[in-house]
Amino acid sequence: MSNLVKSELFKLRKDRIFWTLVIGLALSGAFYPMLIFFDDGTFNAQAVSVNELYAYIALGGNNYITRLVPCILAGFFISSEYSIGTMKSIGASGNSRLRIYLAKLMAFSLGAVVISLAFPIFMTIVGSVFSGFNDMPELSYIVRTIGLTILYALAFASIMAVAAIIFTDSGKTIAFLIIFFTLIDSILYALSQEFTVFETIFNHSVFKLFLDTTKFKVGSEELLNLWVVPLITYIIFAIIGSIVFQKKEIK
Repeated sequence: MSNLVKSELFKLRKDRIFWTLVIGLALSGAFYPMLIFFDDGTFNAQAVSVNELYAYIALGGNNYITRLVPCILAGFFISSEYSIGTMKSIGASGNSRLRIYLAKLMAFSLGAVVISLAFPIFMTIVGSVFSGFNDMPELSYIVRTIGLTILYALAFASIMAVAAIIFTDSGKTIAFLIIFFTLIDSILYALSQEFTVFETIFNHSVFKLFLDTTKFKVGSEELLNLWVVPLITYIIFAIIGSIVFQKKEIK
C-alpha cells in the first residue's frame, strides 16, 4: 500500500496540469489585492482591512475554486489513465483494486487540498504585507477556516473521484463535474422548498455547510456539524468509489 501511495504522490508531483492550476491560483491570489490597493490610480494599501480581505474576498472567491478547479485535475489525474492504458497496467500489478483506488484517492485528495489553499493563502500573505498587517483576523479564525477548507476540499474530492472512475474520460468527467457542482446547490434548494426530506438533506450537506465555514461566530453544535459532515461524506464516497472501481471493467 505504501508503495502505491508513493507512486501516486510521485505522479502528482510530476503532473503539469496540477502545477499549472496551483501556480495560476497562487499568482491570481498574489496579484488580486493590487486591484483593491489601487483606488482611483492611487496606491492605498494601508486603508485595507486584512480581516475583510481574507474573510470576504479570499475565502468568498475560494468557494468556487474549491468546488470547480479540482474537477480539472480529476479529469486528467484519474480519468485520463483509462484512455492512455495506465490504469490497465496498474490493475495488472498484483495489487488489489481497493488499494489502488485508495492510493489514487489519497494523492488526488492532497492535490485538491493544495489547490483549495493556494488562492486564499497567497492573497492573505500579500495583502497583509502591503497593508502593514492592518486589522488582521484572529489566529483562531484563520486556523478554523483553513482546517474547514481542507476538510471540505477532501469531501468534494471524494465525490469527484467517484465521477472520474465512472466516466473514465477526462472531457466527460470535467464537463459533468463542473455542471454538477454549479447546479447542485440550486437543485437541492429547490427540492428542499417542496419536500421536507430534501430540506434536511440540503441543510446537512457539504454543499450547504461549506458556505457557513467563513462565519466569524458559530455555535458549538453548528461547529460540530461543520467538522463531522465533510468527514462522513469523505468516508462514504471513498467506500462508494472503491465499490465502483472493483466492479469497473478496465480495458
